[in-house]
Amino acid sequence: MASRPRDFESRSSTSSDTWAIMDLSIINKYLIVKGFVLRYNKKELIDIFSFFTKIAVFSMAKIIAIVNQKGGVGKTTTTVNLGAYLAEAGKSVLLLDLDPQANATSGLGIEYQKLEDGIYEALLGQKSLSSVIKKTSQERYHIVPATIALAGAGIEMVSLENREFRLALLLEEIRADYDYIIIDSPPSLGLLTVNSLVAADAVLIPIQSEYYALEGLGQLLETINLVKDNLKPNLEIMGAVVTMFDRRNKLSGAVLEELNKFFPGKIFKSVIPRSVKLAEAPSYGRSILHYDPKSRGARAYEELAQEVIALESKAL
Repeated sequence: MASRPRDFESRSSTSSDTWAIMDLSIINKYLIVKGFVLRYNKKELIDIFSFFTKIAVFSMAKIIAIVNQKGGVGKTTTTVNLGAYLAEAGKSVLLLDLDPQANATSGLGIEYQKLEDGIYEALLGQKSLSSVIKKTSQERYHIVPATIALAGAGIEMVSLENREFRLALLLEEIRADYDYIIIDSPPSLGLLTVNSLVAADAVLIPIQSEYYALEGLGQLLETINLVKDNLKPNLEIMGAVVTMFDRRNKLSGAVLEELNKFFPGKIFKSVIPRSVKLAEAPSYGRSILHYDPKSRGARAYEELAQEVIALESKAL
């Protein structure tokens, strides 16, 4: 087991007040060495990332995990387009594609089949995270792509020490470079999703306005609570956003009412409509901002981005 540097040993027993004024570069120096994650016990890591979450609002990117274990609810569509409109609003954004389907990667015009490396290599310690970041066609909007290899990461990571913290540790390397880091989580509740939750400051849950979309919600909330209780005490639910909404359908309104029971006061006002344009945009490798900025879907995601920014302003 790698021994911890002496400076870190001497600081680890200091008071919480001392932690509050500690230079982040000192912590980062010991957490990550050229992409290789140093070994800490779980309690130390929980304390470290609780500290990071408390100060992130002042100095580092807000990390948002976009999560729903049910597929087809607009999770990746929300990730790609929320990121695009945050960047359009002048924010520097990193999208991290943690879904082995790599739809967010292809949705931004990157051919993941031709990539030699991506988030998989960073998680396994083969590459630094900064070395696998790619630019998109939009200014201030970068991506850590997924590749075909990511499909096996959940199994390969099982035997790794501090497996739940792999992504969180990696993100500290580049967190100060962005205003927002948005994670497109896999449509499952496996180890990759747990990594996204541990790395995140907040969770955004896209929910399709259909009855069956509510069925797995209890299980998702239970997973989030387990992560909060055991791995990331400061994790918060930013809110739920309703997707594929059809005002002509009475069921859509009923689903919206039911969601308010699950997330009282945490339903975004922006409602994402069912839209042909939103469905078409990924096939052209574009966000809706660059495919059809005047469409209803584009306006809805622009409003969602403004809501997210407003929430951060309130936190300050």
